[in-house]
Amino acid sequence: MKTCFVIMGYGIKIDYSTGRELDLDKTYKNIIKHVVEECGYKCIRADEIRHSGTIDLHMYKLLFEADIVIADLSTSNPNAMYELGVRHGLKPYTTIAIAEKDLKYPFDLNHTVIRQYEHLGKDIGFDEVMRFRDELRQTILEISNKSDVDSPVYTFLQSLKPPELIRPLDIDNDQKGETLREIIDKGLLLLNEKKDFIKAKEQFAKALEIDMNNTYLIQKLTLATYKSKIPTETESLEEALNLLDKLNPSTTTDPETIGLMGAIWKRKFSLSRDIEMLNKSLMYYEKGFYLKNDYYNGINLAYLYNQRAYLSTDKNERTADNTIAGRIRLKVIDICLDLIKSNFEERNDKYWVYATLQEGYFALGNLPQSENYKQQASKFLEGEWQLDSTNHQIENLKIYLSKK
Repeated sequence: MKTCFVIMGYGIKIDYSTGRELDLDKTYKNIIKHVVEECGYKCIRADEIRHSGTIDLHMYKLLFEADIVIADLSTSNPNAMYELGVRHGLKPYTTIAIAEKDLKYPFDLNHTVIRQYEHLGKDIGFDEVMRFRDELRQTILEISNKSDVDSPVYTFLQSLKPPELIRPLDIDNDQKGETLREIIDKGLLLLNEKKDFIKAKEQFAKALEIDMNNTYLIQKLTLATYKSKIPTETESLEEALNLLDKLNPSTTTDPETIGLMGAIWKRKFSLSRDIEMLNKSLMYYEKGFYLKNDYYNGINLAYLYNQRAYLSTDKNERTADNTIAGRIRLKVIDICLDLIKSNFEERNDKYWVYATLQEGYFALGNLPQSENYKQQASKFLEGEWQLDSTNHQIENLKIYLSKK
């Protein structure tokens, strides 16, 4: 069977040029894989390969041997850009470039045709799925029946001949082994649903052995690590910080990394009561909020300002921090209300949106609205841990706000 290798990231990725989150798995499953298999090709993404060891050798082999390569450049993914360049150097034709419509090109791609689709938030609307399926299907059929050059390398170096292997690649594909996708899915199940952070940590560490230096996997391993509290909570937090060092947390604009740093320093403060740790946590949440304009970073940022105000012995500083917290909460409430108005049924964080409104109105002194959103949140409660988290934060706010 002919093969199609798909170059793209996986999971939810941040488009740093716009701050938007895109669920690339939705693009892959709902559009690319569906169309490719319908056209009679075996569809392969890097996380679906069964093998042991690192992913690199298999990736290069597929870039060379695949009958078709589809490269999704959304979020300006540097790995996807690089792999597209490798493919263009290896093959003069049968390469398709696609991207979400808001892609900001990091360099000159004017000589590459990039077919565009549109995300609505993280997801893709049904009409857009159907439209782009038709476009991609037609493109595959056209390049399957023609040998038109689509590589800028071979367009400009017209006398260049494609390379050939001196001998066949001998790669041991372990058909009994797990795919990277299976390992990641196990880790996510253990992390998000079973709350078995120790085993989740093992899965993400295993995944990183295959796809080393993958930002998404480092972030998930960090989350599982600091939540595991093994061997002690203090040591797990230090280990988590060491993992994030690979992602340059002091200079990064990745909201996920910044959010993790904020959470870790917040937890370190709760253990040590060192005000400098609280200030570090506040700094990261503030950076994350203004980068992403999201309710999660915002509600935590407001909470930390109230906490710092409570601990301050200077009345003016206390007043300033509480005032800033109130202004942030008003912005967070607007963000949440906008989310409820737009494609809210497709979201999987309904509880947290309503719980954020509950906390926000409580801190602002609007108790009837807080109670209203508490009732709304209860309809989407998935576990007692969610309720415990919300109640813990509100109980602490009662204390922090009692001191003027």
